[in-house]
Amino acid sequence: MRLVWKLLRRHISLPQLAGFFLANLLGMLIVLLSLQFYRDVKPVFSAEDGFIRPDYLILSKRISVLNTIGLGSVSTFSQKELDELQAQPFTKRVGAFTASRYKVACSMGINGVARFGTEMFFESVPDAFVDVDLKKWHFREGDDVVPIILPRTYLAIYNFGFAQSQNLPKISEGIVGMVEMTISMRGNGRNEFIKGRVIGFSTRLNTILVPESFIRWSNERYAPDADAEPSRIILEVKNPADDAIVSYINEHGYELEDDKLDAGRMTFFLRLVSGIVMLVGLLISLLSFYILMLSIYLLVEKNSEKMRTLLLIGYSPARVALPYQLLTIGINAAVLLLAVIALFCLRSQYMQMLQGVFPQMQDGSIVPAILLGLALFVIVSIANAIVVRRRINQIWNNKD
Repeated sequence: MRLVWKLLRRHISLPQLAGFFLANLLGMLIVLLSLQFYRDVKPVFSAEDGFIRPDYLILSKRISVLNTIGLGSVSTFSQKELDELQAQPFTKRVGAFTASRYKVACSMGINGVARFGTEMFFESVPDAFVDVDLKKWHFREGDDVVPIILPRTYLAIYNFGFAQSQNLPKISEGIVGMVEMTISMRGNGRNEFIKGRVIGFSTRLNTILVPESFIRWSNERYAPDADAEPSRIILEVKNPADDAIVSYINEHGYELEDDKLDAGRMTFFLRLVSGIVMLVGLLISLLSFYILMLSIYLLVEKNSEKMRTLLLIGYSPARVALPYQLLTIGINAAVLLLAVIALFCLRSQYMQMLQGVFPQMQDGSIVPAILLGLALFVIVSIANAIVVRRRINQIWNNKD
């Protein structure tokens, strides 16, 4: 074995091997870094309250002067209109806002002391559209507390507007659950009270949310004869950049709240660009692996005469191929080790920057990236070993 290696390594070019090594290292690092970066930033993009959330649009019908005086068209959505919207190719799912049909008032305070009260309203949407933790999001008839979700903008309005003008303490999201809410519900000859508890804040829905089960129960109890058709709907779309969405909205006279279509288009293009970058990185990685395999093959071809001589004097093809196979395994192992070390260093740098922008980010596991590197190491090493052995077998078959 040692003699075979001494004979074969005379034609090995160290600069050439260094080039192979760097190309393979670059490819491995791109693949591992792409996977790890995607896993690290995915919670920020896809979390319910993340930076890039699913593309939700809130639609309503235009309110004209005729509607104000009671002569305009109906401003609610019929079941037929909801079914037609669900059938559109750009639609993933449709949900309806269900509003309270009775009078609601609320007084708030801390430690049993009421500080202020106000008239208010409730709405609900299907649970799939709610963007906070749903563990406490439930209500059954007979419960003495109803969970409530407020728009995050309401907290800012209270802290920087109402609280300052009324000399009231400011409230953070962390202690909002300590605020005591007593809710008065009046209708159908009844005037009853229930406790309310704020369990979170929504950035998606600009309304006061309660569970659908509570809305159904309370509407039947306090306003059984009121119109139940929704006046607003929430729509999740497949591609916010689809021109068919704008055409459909304009054709049916709907209105879109908060310019969310433009924001949705921006996030869609961000996803598209990210996908293209990852695809380019994968192609570069595949090319670098192919270059290494081709280079080892050419190195074997360069030493074909020496190998033919060794085979003629009695060395087996497996013994002649072993030095090249060990060489490729050694190169690939070194590449994997350095790629993992570089991944740790680069990840620590970009995680510091991302956590500065998104403090809620948490460190994810690096194990999947390492497992991917090991899988690539095994696949590439086996492929290179097969190429070397096949070429030496060809030389053996043509030794005469």
